Amino acid sequence: MERCEAYGFSGAMSGAFLLSCLLFAAISRRQRGPYMDEVFHVPQAQAYCHGRFLQWDPMITTLPGLYLVSVGVVKPAAWLLGWTGSVVCSVGMLRFINLLFSAGNFYLLYLLLFKIHQKNKAVSGFQRILSTLILAMFPTLYFFTFLYYTDPGSVFFTLFAYLMCLYGNHKTSALLGFCGFMFRQTNIVWTVFCAGNVVAEKLNEAWKTELQKKKEEKISSKKGSFSDLTRILQFLIKYLISAKNLLTLTALTWPYIILVTVFFVFVFVNGGIVVGDRSSHEACLHFPQLFYFLSFTVFFSFPHLLTPTKIRKFLLSLRKHPVQYSLITVISVFLIWKFTYVHKYLLADNRHYTFYVWRKVFQRHELVKYVLVPFYIFAGWTFTDTLKSKSIFWILMYFACILAVTVPQKLLEFRYFILPFLIYRLNIPFPSMYRQLLELAFYVVVNAVTFYLFLNRTFRWENSDEIQRFMW
Repeated sequence: MERCEAYGFSGAMSGAFLLSCLLFAAISRRQRGPYMDEVFHVPQAQAYCHGRFLQWDPMITTLPGLYLVSVGVVKPAAWLLGWTGSVVCSVGMLRFINLLFSAGNFYLLYLLLFKIHQKNKAVSGFQRILSTLILAMFPTLYFFTFLYYTDPGSVFFTLFAYLMCLYGNHKTSALLGFCGFMFRQTNIVWTVFCAGNVVAEKLNEAWKTELQKKKEEKISSKKGSFSDLTRILQFLIKYLISAKNLLTLTALTWPYIILVTVFFVFVFVNGGIVVGDRSSHEACLHFPQLFYFLSFTVFFSFPHLLTPTKIRKFLLSLRKHPVQYSLITVISVFLIWKFTYVHKYLLADNRHYTFYVWRKVFQRHELVKYVLVPFYIFAGWTFTDTLKSKSIFWILMYFACILAVTVPQKLLEFRYFILPFLIYRLNIPFPSMYRQLLELAFYVVVNAVTFYLFLNRTFRWENSDEIQRFMW
């Protein structure tokens, strides 16, 4: 990092942290007690603070990573600073843990952008800092910086594991992946993603060698035509049935294999992936979740994905491959028809934005979910088109991870899209300065509206005296 860029990064990180501290103070004043899922997380962490490690709230569905880290930070800090009494593990102190995680996420996002795009010499230090600031303020993640939720810590350990993977420190990466798993069990998918990065790199090397052997004209492994895809899949099968190749890949990815094995042992012993309240978190094949994620990504990346150039290219592709798009349309309609699920929380909890999205859009008419299919197809096309700088093996592996982390979820919950979105946004080519500034302005507006609604537009339910607030 050059000195000028280092100063700029330090200034941006310090400014972002100061702004977060001011917001943290405002939110803590307005909402002093636990809110929403905090009513489960805070008492559990306080039980750990008092040494009651065998106490467990059966309504909690995740492993105790958040509480263990909280105790590991708060207790030494209390001892050093002489804190005593209820302040040690108060709601505010526990929430502050996520503020620390958000600072760590800021630094990790910068390091990941630097590593992933290090070969692109056209990218300036200012662009890297600006992109880091944008991703650190990603609204769905940024909001939960100020509440005692698992999301900031989950993102921190997953991004850290991804960074170590890119630097080839696979044992460290797997260890950090285990920490991420302790925050949220579905993070095991991103451990597979880290292993998949290694496998995709080896496959890409072998694919290029295969083309050179045949002395064919160089065909980019980044093209998306169906003929190229069929050819690559044939190569993939041939490569993976080789015992020698499998041994090589196993030798490279064994730390991740051990962690995935531990995960399957946990699922077998636990009787499922969910720790506590399983009745509300049943796994199913909810394929439209992929469509919701793509729509979510287009919404938050519209400066890059929803452009006149992209639309023209899509219409040209549509005209060029009508049969293929017709087949995709039929499959999409079938998946929506047979595999759409509506969770009871989605219909009942009017504190979440998803409640209003579902009621205002999907519940207007039975046919709305089918009418949106053309937009879903465009979203999938433009999403894939922005990743064309990556190898086809990386794209296939990434899409497999997206399916694994979204489709089994019955509940439409924007928090589940945070990590797949961040990994997508980190890996697309650097956009122009204008598009970055537009994206930043959009995030600032969305965050401002969200915090305004949370703090000022409170309401009460008929059967409760508690103040309710709007949130993601």
